[in-house]
Amino acid sequence: MTSKQQLSFPRQYARTQRFTLGAPRAFTVAPDGSRVVFLRSPSGTDRSHRLWVLDLEGEVRERVAADPGVLLGGEDEELSPEERSRRERSREGSGGIVAYAVDREAELASFALSGRLFTAELRAGTARELPVAGPVIDPRPSPDGRLVAYAAGGALRVVGAEGEGDRALAEPDDEHTSYGVAEFVAAEEMGRSRGFWWSPGSDRLLVARVDDSPVRRWWTADPAHPDREPAQAAYPSAGTPNAEVGLLLVGLDGARTEVVWDRARYPYLARVHWSSAGAPLLLVQTRDQRTALHLAVDTESGATRTVHVDEDPAWVELSAGVPAWAPDGRLVRIADEGGARVLAMGDRLLTGPQLHVRAVLDIGESDVLVSASAGETAADPEVGEIHVYRVDERGAVRVSEGAGVHGAVRSGAVTVLASARPGMAAGSVVQVLREGKPVTTITSYAEEPVISSRAQLLEGGARRIPCAVLLPHNYQESDGPLPVLLDPYAGPHGQRVVAAHHPHLTSQWFADQGFGVVVADGRGSPGRSPGWEKAIKGDLLVTLEDQIEALHAMADRFPLDLGRVAVRGWSYGGYLAALAVLRRPDVFHAAVAGAPVTDWRLYDTHYTERYLGLPEERPESYAANSLVTDDGLTDPAEPARPLMIIHGMVDDNVVVAHSLRLSSALLAAGRPHELLPLTGVTHMTPQEQVAENLLLLQVEFLKRALGMA
Repeated sequence: MTSKQQLSFPRQYARTQRFTLGAPRAFTVAPDGSRVVFLRSPSGTDRSHRLWVLDLEGEVRERVAADPGVLLGGEDEELSPEERSRRERSREGSGGIVAYAVDREAELASFALSGRLFTAELRAGTARELPVAGPVIDPRPSPDGRLVAYAAGGALRVVGAEGEGDRALAEPDDEHTSYGVAEFVAAEEMGRSRGFWWSPGSDRLLVARVDDSPVRRWWTADPAHPDREPAQAAYPSAGTPNAEVGLLLVGLDGARTEVVWDRARYPYLARVHWSSAGAPLLLVQTRDQRTALHLAVDTESGATRTVHVDEDPAWVELSAGVPAWAPDGRLVRIADEGGARVLAMGDRLLTGPQLHVRAVLDIGESDVLVSASAGETAADPEVGEIHVYRVDERGAVRVSEGAGVHGAVRSGAVTVLASARPGMAAGSVVQVLREGKPVTTITSYAEEPVISSRAQLLEGGARRIPCAVLLPHNYQESDGPLPVLLDPYAGPHGQRVVAAHHPHLTSQWFADQGFGVVVADGRGSPGRSPGWEKAIKGDLLVTLEDQIEALHAMADRFPLDLGRVAVRGWSYGGYLAALAVLRRPDVFHAAVAGAPVTDWRLYDTHYTERYLGLPEERPESYAANSLVTDDGLTDPAEPARPLMIIHGMVDDNVVVAHSLRLSSALLAAGRPHELLPLTGVTHMTPQEQVAENLLLLQVEFLKRALGMA
């Protein structure tokens, strides 16, 4: 029996970081089509990622371009607080080279290890350290490969590619200012992790200046270590001041030109794009996120002009890969128009309601590569599928084939296509295509799970809610109806019902413990339509209504016992789980709430205000959607359902105060519950023993709560 077979699923799931270790990721295609750059750890249990190159000219082969073990001389990686925060924002739990950047021709790569700066010459396959000031954050080569810019100690610095001339281009004015890094809400909520951008000519940079002095300070302590000082963080909770973010054009001689726009009215810098196809392009938002401006920057004066205005009564959605310029100078954007999320180029809409466009992957000379789901008007709902399409003036052509979740990276004639499918025990396969024809497959070292998921994907209820249902592998109809476990996220930006194998593994494991598991993506979840996502504006409680509708719809089709219904979830799913047993104990009989948001006044500005507005203007919305106000708790005469609350004590995203306040409110109301604090754990749970035992403790609690043998 192999060591893999000896492992339980919870231990294997934790050890492999959800089966992501050993799988290739973070692809870059050289513009000349000669090579593909990517990251991959050397096995399915090794957390240290290496930088790899796939050569496509001559003999097709994979080779290591940079090995952290060699570069660090076998020493353990040491992360600065800034790098730990950056990885927490991106939910990065692995180690080694977790991010890299390349020059225009993909000849030179740069990356940080232990706060030190390294470069790799990708043709030669050599890597070395550059002696610079640190700790280094987000190093990026100039397009011509002569220089590397990086952030360190609040400054934006630049050094020659050979290690010469390290110098600061912009240094912090005081302890509250920094240059070249993204502020908290940009990295956590906007999908903007960067804080500086090279010019196409490699002669200057756009640099974000962040002043967090207006932001309230929060303190995160680990009570298990009373000898350690609490960590201070600038956390902008709903209704409180944000960091002030500006943008500068900075020359290599340190000369500065301020980029000017109405920052008082449009304080959020959501996107920055700078390519040879046009002037620097910004996307800025009002604080209520109902208006967004596309601005072009005059690189001489710093003045901006409005290229396009987006307005929406709910909010303007931010999408990946846009805005950007097409090679012919037209603006490429994703817009919510006519009830659909469409691709627009200039004043033309290139897609219609049959497609729900999710991201722009590449803009070519004659087409645009996008990620999209079937729209609400599509003839086939394609539950959980995400495909890659090539779009031009004549319409959209699907590039990916077969049911599944597909993504792509493209440059010129070469496309890297990653596909995950429902029955694919290997998780995913990564193909390299040239002119649409297969060239090779990039090897994956990821482990195969010791169990297989058998999710049945379908729509249910009057609203046609996307659902996945999982039954025990050994279930027989003669066994009778099963106790039910709802296993949702069911909130914004968190699609759970997907046509792939691995995302349903944990749900399948719970099913194999004797549950009928239902996963439902109701209103508010992504991938359906703008109206579907924006139905939660001002009222998050509709997400609970849809879970109940999905539950009843699935009970009409599967052997589910509605007298024994539990729910579990993490983050928004944790909020939803606690909400279920507190508001609807007539439907739900037990819940596990992990890292739940319980008081929306404690969550960050950009996320919370998008849905609930400002607390001072909409106090009734915050009260109605809270778990710790009078609105949040049911009448004490109602049955008190078993509730387990789990929270990491050093979570800096959903701080532990959420769960502590809920516990206090429940205690004051005379409601029994269990509280499980996780010392030293953040919003992620990458620690192997913690992740494994969390699954085991949850299933034990749920079985006990539902009276299962």
